[in-house]
Amino acid sequence: MSGIRLEGAAPWLAEGHWRRLDAATAHLDGPFAALSLEALAHNAADMARRAAGTRLRLATKSVRSRPVIEAVLRLPGWHGVLAATLPEALWLAATVDDVLLGYPTVDRGALRALAADDLARERVTLMVDSVEHLDAIDRAAPGHPELRVAIELDASLEVGPLRAGVRRSPQHRPEQLRALARAVADRRGFRLVGVMAYEAQIAGVQDARSRGLAPAAAVRAMQGLSRRELRERRGAAIAAVREVAELELVNGGGTGSIESTAADASVTEIGAGSGLFGPHLFDGYRSFRPAPALAFALPVVRRPGPGSVTLLGGGWVASGPAGVDKQPLVAWPEGMRLDPREGAGEVQTPVLGEAADRLRLGDRVWLRHAKAGELCERIDRLHVVSGDQVVTSIPTYRGEGRALL
Repeated sequence: MSGIRLEGAAPWLAEGHWRRLDAATAHLDGPFAALSLEALAHNAADMARRAAGTRLRLATKSVRSRPVIEAVLRLPGWHGVLAATLPEALWLAATVDDVLLGYPTVDRGALRALAADDLARERVTLMVDSVEHLDAIDRAAPGHPELRVAIELDASLEVGPLRAGVRRSPQHRPEQLRALARAVADRRGFRLVGVMAYEAQIAGVQDARSRGLAPAAAVRAMQGLSRRELRERRGAAIAAVREVAELELVNGGGTGSIESTAADASVTEIGAGSGLFGPHLFDGYRSFRPAPALAFALPVVRRPGPGSVTLLGGGWVASGPAGVDKQPLVAWPEGMRLDPREGAGEVQTPVLGEAADRLRLGDRVWLRHAKAGELCERIDRLHVVSGDQVVTSIPTYRGEGRALL
């Protein structure tokens, strides 16, 4: 499997970025995806700068390419991965020595495989948020050897009946988390090593844009309140858990909250990954702006009329609540947009704009995906561009015969 190296990459230049990608890949037939080596290195270094010495754990669902994962983990400030599923964690553990599972698992076959694998048990940490998860693990692999476990604190903001955040762990208060920690510590076959608290309402919500009916100022006010509340509550929860067990890690954050999470003294590491590729859902933050490192090109296959062309494929809509923001964004040529009546289609995608009249059949239009790693479920390879040429082609998970979810 070919790899890439980010050490010593040239500086990324925003000016001319799309023209360079287009010229370097002129020999390729679309649809395809291209990854700018310089933009990727720029984003990885900027995220480490923002973390200010707190280590970053790479969220693999936001990357989904082993060569990219391996290249980033060689850089200063990065250590370990945050995997999405246990089968993925077992696969990555063959080459990565620190794999934290970001979500609970009920995969019986994978749990039995973990229990039987000495190396994986040293490298993989399971996530639980209830005693019920411990029961499920015991049923799947009766009499299993000691397994590394982390527990999850609900990081959402609750103000009376109002709630901001995602529905993850039921453990919200410090005393609840301490009780779960005690249950893990007292349970044979488990060793408590960590705590996770993902503040989605801060890390995953753009603070320079409105959200639904809430203006950007209201979003920022909510996030400020949540930061203060969580810092106090998470600190108390971690102190309570440390009375029960020594912790190796306290994971928090995300690409959108690196600075504020790093300022929380109770946190030892920050899980982040989307900022590496710079999808368009991360264009609306005030404190940072990742380079658009990954994009995909679709060929022009029809010219239905003035001011419009039709592209092959493109209906690669991101997960989450359905909305325009989950559709791909036309990045280049500038001034083009999706047709709102058709959107991004399964087999064809019409785009509109004056630039359409300058495009010929076979020319490419470049688009950016809304969420970082999900694009890699659609393609087998990433064509890596450095300077003005394609320097290598690397597989995605799909290219290695794997699918994440």
